[in-house]
Amino acid sequence: MFSKARLDALSDGIFAVAMTLLVLDLRLPDDFHPRDGAELLEQVAGLWPKFLPYALSFGVLGLRWIANLELRSKAEYVNREYVNWWLLYLLLITCVPFTTILVGRFASLAPTVWLYAGNTLLISLVGVRLVFVTPDLEQGDHLARRQASALLLMLSSVLAIALSFVRPNLALWAFALNFAAPVLRVWFGRHRLPG
Repeated sequence: MFSKARLDALSDGIFAVAMTLLVLDLRLPDDFHPRDGAELLEQVAGLWPKFLPYALSFGVLGLRWIANLELRSKAEYVNREYVNWWLLYLLLITCVPFTTILVGRFASLAPTVWLYAGNTLLISLVGVRLVFVTPDLEQGDHLARRQASALLLMLSSVLAIALSFVRPNLALWAFALNFAAPVLRVWFGRHRLPG
């Protein structure tokens, strides 16, 4: 048996490092020496193609981290199966900075979108598997939110892959769907059928 608290601490550290590494590709060329503020601002604005994948990836990782908080368990210890799935999940999380750099540099090439979206799709699938192997899983709205979040990530990943065959440079916008979750939650909350 393994301490769930130690696994949670490892997870928090990995998410923090992965989210920090995302920003490393957002930099001006080393040999750039602006003559004035306008040239600097022009160069910073030119980072837009790299900023979009950074912002989307930071948001996706942030939402995954929040979803993990919503996976509530009364268990203080977890078994080897849970640990193995959790480590696979964390491995996939650590790949996000690499796939983000690829798609930030080569967004017009469909294979970079496939790698990025494939990574996020695997993250969501392994995340769903973790729900089924979590000991003493608490049921409730928090679990439904986590499952809806995983479903949105799956949907946006598949949509990005499909869009990449037509317009690879626009495919990443499919991940903006993940930020619709709070809006959808409010909307569905207001339009619930009387029960």
